[in-house]
Amino acid sequence: MRRFIINVNGKSYDVAVEEVAADANVSVAAPTPVAAALAAAPVPAAAPVEEAAPAPAPAASVAVAAGEKVVAPMPGTILEIKVNVGDHVNEGDVLFVLEAMKLENELLAPCTGTVASINTSKGTLVNAGDILGVIG
Repeated sequence: MRRFIINVNGKSYDVAVEEVAADANVSVAAPTPVAAALAAAPVPAAAPVEEAAPAPAPAASVAVAAGEKVVAPMPGTILEIKVNVGDHVNEGDVLFVLEAMKLENELLAPCTGTVASINTSKGTLVNAGDILGVIG
């Protein structure tokens, strides 16, 4: 029998290993479960209930001008805003560049008109359906 010292996670274990011949019939005993003694955990005392603070008022939504809304088709980040309020655009002109899933998507003007409002800014994270601008 050979003896070894094995270090596991900074703790040393003295191990004895028996060498057997390659053609020896070796049987391994099935592991036996051992019940661990559990210390009863102390039950925490109930904390006093504090009166809930009043809910904050909902954030004011961005005012949206009347006209044709340009909405985000998917969640993403606004990389570029290609127009300014007051610019004349034609249907199909690029208004915004939206990055979604590592792809740059050009958001086009749905109609011809004047940019009435821009409701986002470069670098903003937007959700699908968010109104990015309005063409009046």
